Amino acid sequence: MELITFLIIGALAGFAAGLFGVGGGTIIVPLLFIVFTQMGYSPDSIMHLALGTSLATIIVTSISSLMAHNKKGAVMWPVFKNLTPGLAIGCFLGAGIAGQISGLYLQLIVGVFLLWVAYKMFMGGKKKANNDAGNVHIALPSKPKQLAAGAGIGIASAIFGIGGGSLTVPYLTRYGVVMQKAVGTSAACGLPIAIAGALGFMFFGMQAQVDVPNTLGFVHIYAFLGISIMSFFTAKLGAKVAHSLSPQLLKKCFAVLLTVVGCYFLYKGLL
Repeated sequence: MELITFLIIGALAGFAAGLFGVGGGTIIVPLLFIVFTQMGYSPDSIMHLALGTSLATIIVTSISSLMAHNKKGAVMWPVFKNLTPGLAIGCFLGAGIAGQISGLYLQLIVGVFLLWVAYKMFMGGKKKANNDAGNVHIALPSKPKQLAAGAGIGIASAIFGIGGGSLTVPYLTRYGVVMQKAVGTSAACGLPIAIAGALGFMFFGMQAQVDVPNTLGFVHIYAFLGISIMSFFTAKLGAKVAHSLSPQLLKKCFAVLLTVVGCYFLYKGLL
């Protein structure tokens, strides 16, 4: 029965990720939080399990996304190489930091983050027009600065349980990278983030001796398998449906959903 539940979550998360054009973490974390709560897991571990499992599932989806973007030549591999060490180290350390934060505080932090993403999606249309205007000069920072930026993105990604797209894309577009290449490079960066984050949550979860069945540290094995399998297929379906609908309307609908979920986390955290 548990596996069926996680297959359904995977189907929903994958479809929504493809439909709305965002990483699955923003969908998976809230859904897992609700399911793990219903399963009666310890409130101290629920949020950590949701974050760790979310990052583990992103390993599979990021490989699929990376390959698709690479076929279109949208991955800036030199930038990927500069960011990756910082992303991996930062995300592993971020898992350790998340392990030291109480479940209630994590709910508040993730709730605020989801509201920020919702706000960015509401306001997102105007900036893209400037970025696509044409004569944008790419002037990326030095390698050490990219390494440091990668570390910051990695730490935040672990704490929020995401693949980093919400942070990597704005970072790259800020320096003149066109949207398509920013998204493609961000998709590639999701892989080291997910691997390092999942390993970090496993390691620090084992240190904390989590007493939850079917888990490896802060990663729920059944949830990982169910979500990974289904989201891999349904993300493509969601992307197809998205092309037949208005992108602006989709973004606003998703922003409303994130606002509701963000407020739910804040309510639960402050309750």
